[in-house]
Amino acid sequence: MIYIVYQIFSGIFTIIGNNIDVLIIAGLSGMVLVIAYLQYSEIYFKSKKFNHIKESISEHTNNCNELNHYIEELKRSYVVIETYNYGTAEIIDNSLYNFQRKERKKDIQSNKTHRCSAIVLKNASDQPIKYLCKYFNIEKKEESLSKFEKVLNDFTSVEQGKDSIRKERDFILSSIYNSIPLLIRKFSPKKLTRKLGFETVDISDAYIPTFSFQYVSAGGNSSSRLDIKLNIENLNHLINYLNNAIKWTKSIAGQRALMTSILREEIKERDNYKCCSCGLGIEDEPNLLLEIDHIVPLSKRGMTTFDNLQTLCWKCNRTKGSKL
Repeated sequence: MIYIVYQIFSGIFTIIGNNIDVLIIAGLSGMVLVIAYLQYSEIYFKSKKFNHIKESISEHTNNCNELNHYIEELKRSYVVIETYNYGTAEIIDNSLYNFQRKERKKDIQSNKTHRCSAIVLKNASDQPIKYLCKYFNIEKKEESLSKFEKVLNDFTSVEQGKDSIRKERDFILSSIYNSIPLLIRKFSPKKLTRKLGFETVDISDAYIPTFSFQYVSAGGNSSSRLDIKLNIENLNHLINYLNNAIKWTKSIAGQRALMTSILREEIKERDNYKCCSCGLGIEDEPNLLLEIDHIVPLSKRGMTTFDNLQTLCWKCNRTKGSKL
């Protein structure tokens, strides 16, 4: 057996030895090509021709970057929800058999994690929105409803905004496609985008908060976890749940609409997908980000009703803020 293995390896080294010159030449040739391309790309990106192309689209890249900054602002609109702080403690295990109790390491302490029994975790999996409100102190009142309507509005704009930036950037790049050398397009697409002035767009959903129910057995030998992501779908469910739980007493409240994804589209359709302030619409700019704005802001006791909602482009909405 040892002899056979020896023969195999001897054969491999013989083949490599016979072709070592070819391998060295191929390797050196590859290194030369890579170095040559890197030098070529550096020279190109510093050339007048490239700077002229960059300058010709600078207004469009600035608009994309400005929208990207706005999206990052909207990601921070989330209303913080905290559980009660009951203090901290440490378990010292003096058991005779010194069990490992590995699952205790999964016992997370966080304001977005509720440590619970197995029964509570099971019930939360059946009715996630109900248990989210119950154990993360979301009060069933109009103030909570208004806050989460705003979060939904902002988070929806974030997702639509990311899509708008991507489409607009692709459109701009396609307009200069034939002006960019093939080698640059082929081997440096990301560098090309960066050198043209486009900032990196964070397409992740890390900004969306996740609330968890964590069960760890008393013995530390088993555990379970339930995650509730407060994404657009669950925000719609939460808004409807809060609305159904609140008992309206005033007639104006009884006529209140809900800022759901469906209502957003209805308002845009009513306004012909045009900004009610500047008149710009998707016919003028197909990738335009349109948002729904409260004419009288929620902070000034404005209501989510058809008469108090309007379509604004993101620039006009950003400028307006909470002003009347």
